[in-house]
Amino acid sequence: QVQLVESGGGLVQAGGSLRLSCAASGRTISSYAMGWFRQAPGKEREVVAAISWSGRDTYYADSVKGRFTISRDNAKATVYLQMNSLKPEDTAVYYCAARPTPYLSGETSSYDYWGQGTQVTVSS
Repeated sequence: QVQLVESGGGLVQAGGSLRLSCAASGRTISSYAMGWFRQAPGKEREVVAAISWSGRDTYYADSVKGRFTISRDNAKATVYLQMNSLKPEDTAVYYCAARPTPYLSGETSSYDYWGQGTQVTVSS
């Protein structure tokens, strides 16, 4: 089993930045692909970014390309999401997820382990 705990969410003005962290415990995630997802009220959960086990390969949703950066520190069992130039439409609950395979995916259903989520609110 893998336990994931997100932190770093909050309220920020449009144009601001936040850095989300996802700390993993239980089984090691060093061989797992990881992803960040978000869900806004009344909308389906969607992928934001994903990263392979080594960090060499990354994926970003078109809506966040050039603004968000996913990274990981396997020694600390932590995954990060740096969010810059935030927009009101980025407002959502952000979830960290782990996929027990080295290769990233943008499919929500391919992730087995999920955190409880952290709220990000961007005011205009």
